[in-house]
Amino acid sequence: MSKLIKPTGYDTILDLHQTEIGIKLIKDFFQQNLSSELRLRRVTAPLFVLQGLGLNDDLNGVERAVTFPIKDLGDCKAEVVHSLAKWKRVTLAEYDIEPGYGIYTDMNAIRADEELDNLHSLYVDQWDWERVITREQRNVDFLKEIVTRIYAAIVRTEFMVYESFPQIKPTLPSPRQLKFIHAEQLRRLYPDATPKEREDRICKEHGAVFVIGIGCPLGDGKPHDGRAPDYDDYTTLGPDGLPGLNGDLLLWNDIIGHSMELSSMGIRVDKHVLLTQLQQSGQTPRAQLYFHRLLLSDKLPLSIGGGIGQSRLCMFYLRKAHIGEIQASIWSEQMRRECLEANIHLI
Repeated sequence: MSKLIKPTGYDTILDLHQTEIGIKLIKDFFQQNLSSELRLRRVTAPLFVLQGLGLNDDLNGVERAVTFPIKDLGDCKAEVVHSLAKWKRVTLAEYDIEPGYGIYTDMNAIRADEELDNLHSLYVDQWDWERVITREQRNVDFLKEIVTRIYAAIVRTEFMVYESFPQIKPTLPSPRQLKFIHAEQLRRLYPDATPKEREDRICKEHGAVFVIGIGCPLGDGKPHDGRAPDYDDYTTLGPDGLPGLNGDLLLWNDIIGHSMELSSMGIRVDKHVLLTQLQQSGQTPRAQLYFHRLLLSDKLPLSIGGGIGQSRLCMFYLRKAHIGEIQASIWSEQMRRECLEANIHLI
């Protein structure tokens, strides 16, 4: 069911022409900074992969991929990617990337089961990135270091937007002020709140927050949010005894009055963690799939990776109330009508 937040008195700062200029400036500037910050090279990525290889991202494990038959391959099924979380790791091996270096790509996806609102669209565009690491770097401190580097690039880009459009004032806290908190600590802080309400409260207070441990059961037996068991490591214990080497980067969005998830990232499973998480999630048969067999036979490097939403990043910088002001997608007639009444002009 579609949901819509209609900010009171909303009026876009930039017109359509200025918005398109801003989108290009942001995308060009940020990806150059991301590449330099993490030492990533750009590669070309697929829009779809063959079904049954285990290469597609299963997200929360319930979303349906858009599929179609390929006539020239005897009607073998292909599916449009949800993300490139596992494909990137195979690509690192194929390019023989050394530790400390990695890849990034422009990822375009269709998520047909998405619940549409100000932040969620059927069309997903993000920078998908992956970097080779050593076994010694499989820890929370290294995760935090990478997150801080990415956030520093986000802050630099916000200043570039301000220089290009002085009417848009910077709001992000400095990289030193980025708040790290485990999902279990967040649950204890707001025990009566839902996960989304917890995110809103902590993000409104700090401006920018990285929540660690997405996918692992918390003290109440429920995960903060779902994760497929075969890419992020959400079970390895940190020095504080709390599980998870992954997380979500959240920013406070003043326009819609809520937090927004800008990036999901994490240290990826090794073969031992893969088997553990497949067993815990009741998905051990997946160990026979192509991707999983590569990982279990030590043919894939250890890595860290994630995705950074392009349209969401532009939406935040350009102070838009709806992602449909940044990208062209499909919306219900009711949402288009309500947006127009709220002075939100969807592309």
